[in-house]
Amino acid sequence: MSLDRPNIFVIDDDRIYQFAAKKTIEATGLAEKVMIFSNGEEAIHYLKKNAADGPSIPDIIFLDINMPVMNGWQFLEEYAHLRSDLQKNITIYMVSSSVDEYDIRKSKEFKTVSDYIIKPIQKEKFSQVLSSYAE
Repeated sequence: MSLDRPNIFVIDDDRIYQFAAKKTIEATGLAEKVMIFSNGEEAIHYLKKNAADGPSIPDIIFLDINMPVMNGWQFLEEYAHLRSDLQKNITIYMVSSSVDEYDIRKSKEFKTVSDYIIKPIQKEKFSQVLSSYAE
């Protein structure tokens, strides 16, 4: 992986959003690799399995709130337990169609969450996030 092109995880149960987000991120030309997970549990399992393999760990996660099996909040709680085992720090963005102040405030309670982004995410926003990572 090149240092200026991050690996990305998109954790979201909406297949249409998954497809659109992956294509949009790839279209920016700013990401090394984009991996999709349909719920937090799949992503946590992957992180646990690959914790010692730095290049397999994402640099940035776009995390949905409302998902089956393990939602975004539950993911963040599990992530807090395994964070110290990972070979790099991960930047996490909460991504949701919710404009509920409760969700926005709650996301700020997690030190690991960098920002709260409201869907739909345009290419410009992905470019902005990925460009700021490279700086």
